[in-house]
Amino acid sequence: MLTRKSFTAMCSALLLGTAALSSSAFAQSYFELTNGFQDLYAKSLGEVRKCMESTPNRFAVCADSLRGEGNAPFILMQAESDSPVAVLVHGLSDSPFFVSAIADELYSQGYTVIAPLLPGHGLKDADADMEDDQLAERWQAHVDEVITLALGASSSGKVVVGGFSTGGALSVDYTLKHPDNVKGLMLFSGALALNGNVESLSKIWGMRWLAKMLDGDYKTDGPNPQKYPKVASFAGLELMSLIREIREQLEQGANITVPVFIAHSEADQTTPIEGVENLLASVDANNTFYVIDASHNLCHADLVVNRRLLEKMNFDKNRADLSETCSVPQVNPQFFPMMRALRGFVEFSLTSE
Repeated sequence: MLTRKSFTAMCSALLLGTAALSSSAFAQSYFELTNGFQDLYAKSLGEVRKCMESTPNRFAVCADSLRGEGNAPFILMQAESDSPVAVLVHGLSDSPFFVSAIADELYSQGYTVIAPLLPGHGLKDADADMEDDQLAERWQAHVDEVITLALGASSSGKVVVGGFSTGGALSVDYTLKHPDNVKGLMLFSGALALNGNVESLSKIWGMRWLAKMLDGDYKTDGPNPQKYPKVASFAGLELMSLIREIREQLEQGANITVPVFIAHSEADQTTPIEGVENLLASVDANNTFYVIDASHNLCHADLVVNRRLLEKMNFDKNRADLSETCSVPQVNPQFFPMMRALRGFVEFSLTSE
């Protein structure tokens, strides 16, 4: 006879068993994802280790070859093994630090977020990388590797991909080539066009050789511990090659068939807004285009900066060239409205997918 006491005991046992299975699934998922992630960087960074600043939900990979922990690739891991997964890629000359505020927002919406470190970035010595003729191809290959790892952690078999600046361009490139793996695309100051002078100069014969000469012995130390002080001229030409590759795909009729979120400043002189506007003509899906009015005079790199990120940046104004426009990082005054728009995009465009 099943008494109330025995029924209660049976229910408790079932609940505990379910919790144990869930905990076991999470532990296995966490182990496979973090181990695979760390192994990726053992190839390029040498001896790697878990960063000191890692927490139960944040796993970061450190190495002596990195400039500091702020430059480390990281994962924000949900406790649920079936959580959706997003990959956020940083921009040229900087590090995963600059996508961390966006990552925090996506994490708060239930996403496991992976923020890789692109080849040639975050290093104490990056001279050889920044003049590597295969640098853009190495970026693309690494994004492929990271997303393959992310797909293994995704219960849906798809991931959201996105990034800041160059990371946005790499995300578009991946989405065009592997649409079946992508659930949504997010671009923050997406580098789909460069300043007109840069684009024109990149077409001149011999410019790649000249760029290497101009870069000289590439310096990585500067006023910002989280990024290099200058964009290497040669690396900028590698980015331009990637942008042209994307344009060719679009001109040949390729389309973006997943929901797209774009945030861009009208005052961006580094990656003009026309680049992402042109992309929208090839988007055959829902999209959210958050435009920050030119009156805010928001610089390219500041779009992803909130108050907390700026405080953690530890920027040294005494080492900056204050005569240069946009030389000192500032808080994006529209960051919180931008995040509200992102939350709406995730809720209405991605959740229903």
